[in-house]
Amino acid sequence: MENSLLSFAMIIVSTTLVLAIVLQSKGAGLGGLTGADTGGIFTARRGIEKLLFRVTILIGALFFVLATATVLATR
Repeated sequence: MENSLLSFAMIIVSTTLVLAIVLQSKGAGLGGLTGADTGGIFTARRGIEKLLFRVTILIGALFFVLATATVLATR
């Protein structure tokens, strides 16, 4: 039961993390998704961009904690 709950949580968190990362590259075009240089100018994050940046960091940390818990639960 515990492993299935962790697996389900990992699927939800990983999907959310991917969506948050893709949403951050909204102005970069398709080249930004593949890692191409967009020649961008660094600007300050404001408003929703700043919130999305912080939420992405939190989701990434949650993903790390869940991955560690999954590994420890399978031992």
